[in-house]
Amino acid sequence: MSEKDRFFHEPRRDRAIHERVHDPYKTRSKLPEPTVCPQCGAVYHEGRWTWAARPPEAHEELCQACHRINDQYPAGILALSGDFVRQHQEEILHLARHEEAQEKAEHPLHRIMNIEAGSDGIVINTTDIHLPRRIGEALHRAYRGDLDFHYDEESALFRAHWRR
Repeated sequence: MSEKDRFFHEPRRDRAIHERVHDPYKTRSKLPEPTVCPQCGAVYHEGRWTWAARPPEAHEELCQACHRINDQYPAGILALSGDFVRQHQEEILHLARHEEAQEKAEHPLHRIMNIEAGSDGIVINTTDIHLPRRIGEALHRAYRGDLDFHYDEESALFRAHWRR
């Protein structure tokens, strides 16, 4: 085998390194137990955030949801548009808050950050990527309409758009 053939047939040793999704709000390591979020009161216990009574002598650290809220940096965005949205804004926002309450009861980090209502529609910003999908699907079940999803892996941002 010639030098040239050997060069082209050897296995590559310079494998491309794929970057992982970088979420600056995700904790890098386990927190000491128990830990309490001083802002919302969620308790980190057995590897997850829950709603529980504050344990004595607990460490304090801001949870990811409160950190996102303080920075105003959403993980999920749900845009609602159309004449129906303008005419039924109160009902739609009630449905969104109801879905948030159900999700937040089990997952303290899944919250609505803020709701921006304007003349062209409503934008709901959330602290996680699951809640906008849940709200969008609830709107679709209740009122039909068109629902689109887009997840950007590089920025770990979920966008949904519902219109009717």
